Amino acid sequence: MNLTSEASDFAPFRIDPMYVERIWGTPDLRPWYDYGTSADRTPIGEVWLTGDECRVASGAWAGRTLGEVLSEHSVAMLGAAGAERTRRTSPLLLKVIFAKEKLSVQVHPDDRLAQKYGQPRGKTECWYALAAGPGAQVAAGLRPGVTLQQVEAGVADGTLEAELEIVPVAAGDLVYVAAGTVHAIWPGSVLLETQQNSDITYRLYDYGRPRELHVAKALEAIRFDTAATRIPPIELADRTVLVDREYFKVEKIDVNGVRSGDSMAGEDVAGADIGGTRPGLAYLFAAEGSGRIAPSDSRAFEAVELPARGVVAVPASAPAWEIEDLGGLDLIRITPSWPQGDV
Repeated sequence: MNLTSEASDFAPFRIDPMYVERIWGTPDLRPWYDYGTSADRTPIGEVWLTGDECRVASGAWAGRTLGEVLSEHSVAMLGAAGAERTRRTSPLLLKVIFAKEKLSVQVHPDDRLAQKYGQPRGKTECWYALAAGPGAQVAAGLRPGVTLQQVEAGVADGTLEAELEIVPVAAGDLVYVAAGTVHAIWPGSVLLETQQNSDITYRLYDYGRPRELHVAKALEAIRFDTAATRIPPIELADRTVLVDREYFKVEKIDVNGVRSGDSMAGEDVAGADIGGTRPGLAYLFAAEGSGRIAPSDSRAFEAVELPARGVVAVPASAPAWEIEDLGGLDLIRITPSWPQGDV
């Protein structure tokens, strides 16, 4: 294989979304996604953007699943440190959440508890509000002073909502939800969720819907003092850091015409110049508008389009690249990070 074809193999590539049925979802995703409009269609609650079963839509791996590519080429995709930390699996799952009805009141385990029950990792997540109507809100945590006994009683008599910490949500807000946090999503907003690549949910209360509850495990998973909160953005010269915590970093990146990938490393939140010292996988999400990712050297790979609400994966070993704003591009970059002791 020559150098040009090797570069093309690990060039940035687009990922097709996967539409996931949820009982609390909606059959009409307009104007966000072209899923269809028939009222008798399956209700979609989540659009998975980087799920293991999502299909690569462009480049050398088109038609393969993202999970296959990450498993077979983990070092090239994630970098050596990332491949070792994640045991050659995908570190993050990105979703867009459409809640037409209330989701269950639930909690996710941390890594330690998930591994106790045979799962590779727990689930810490965050929600970035792409849109929010008047009065939109979520729940993130329990009110101060609430006890485990009160949680159990609220589950039994259907009053658990009264024990939740309510967080109003406006477009552009980011809510961080650490593992162990009792939480809920309610109608009124469209959320971009960044989470550890885990689908473990322990339901405490589900508004009478005929789904399994996991009360015992949920009570074991609950943490009363977590870092869950609405996080104020940090404005830097060329970007806005929405969250920078263990497992992931989410940023709004100013493109302003054309911008090189190398320039996106920029500064950390303390203002230190980190240049290109953080090689690793990055996901580029177009919250609005569209863009095009092209090689800095025109021979390296074919340009790839980034449509509105689409995702392009940029492997750790990608050749030098740049992104062009094709009109109204609101670019979100999501990168995994590796806390001490992560596996």
